Amino acid sequence: MVEITYKDRKTGELKKEKVYGKFFLEILYGSSLLAELFSMLLLPIISSIPFFSNFYGRKQKSKKSRLKILPFIRDFKVDVSEFADSVESYGSFNDFFIRKLKPEARPIEKGEKVAVLPADGRYLVFQDVSQVEGFYVKGKKFDLRRLVDDEFVFELYKRGSMMIARLCPTDYHRFHFPCACIPGKSKLINGPLFSVNPIALRKHISILNENKRVLTLLDGGSFGQIAYIEVGATCVGSIKQTYQPSDLCAKGSEKGYFEFGGSCLILLFQPGKIQFEQDLIDASAEYTETYAKMGEPLGHCK
Repeated sequence: MVEITYKDRKTGELKKEKVYGKFFLEILYGSSLLAELFSMLLLPIISSIPFFSNFYGRKQKSKKSRLKILPFIRDFKVDVSEFADSVESYGSFNDFFIRKLKPEARPIEKGEKVAVLPADGRYLVFQDVSQVEGFYVKGKKFDLRRLVDDEFVFELYKRGSMMIARLCPTDYHRFHFPCACIPGKSKLINGPLFSVNPIALRKHISILNENKRVLTLLDGGSFGQIAYIEVGATCVGSIKQTYQPSDLCAKGSEKGYFEFGGSCLILLFQPGKIQFEQDLIDASAEYTETYAKMGEPLGHCK
């Protein structure tokens, strides 16, 4: 399996990602002849029939699944000091997965002209999505029109700025608003549930505009209208919204959460509305994700 590397924003170091479910990914998205065969036979079934992801998601909600929590914390070095609740209080693995954190664990960058990262994850940013030659590998573009599934919305963002955040099963899985805003109602766009791991995306970048996803338009004030998209993935039980449409939401306040599985967030900004942080731009130009945490600076209002 090809190693996945990312840049740690805090230290500036390149690190290798420890992949949860590595064997499964190798079987379905690897480059060996056996993997190609499994991919051809099993992938359409696993990704297109909700039963598999729903069944696995239900297993993570069982009382027995809580036995996985401590080994997971140990193997992936999860910082329990950040948890809002004690480990013993989680009744299932999914309860642990959708855990809340202490407010001080994710301080929100101050300033009305500063937008923040909406989640813990591995980030790519692009100032002009129409000029990008590729996201995870050069030359492989995805179809923005299919992603938003709305011609009016496509026209708003076809030359706009784009942020992609990839969340691993090891991450904090609640997502937040990048700036003070008034959100509209969420729109479900149904689709399959492929993996959003880079191994899969390098082979099929179209996954991002095919998978089940939820689109919400935000009135972001000086940041303009923002398209906020949650993308589901294999074994994601569901995407839950916890905000109230039409209410004024503070920067960094919670929008919702993903239940068990890896997943992805995409933000689209109208042209000229945001200038992304230079460190994120530089790493993205090298097709390198930057690992960073919710509340850190994403960019500033232009």
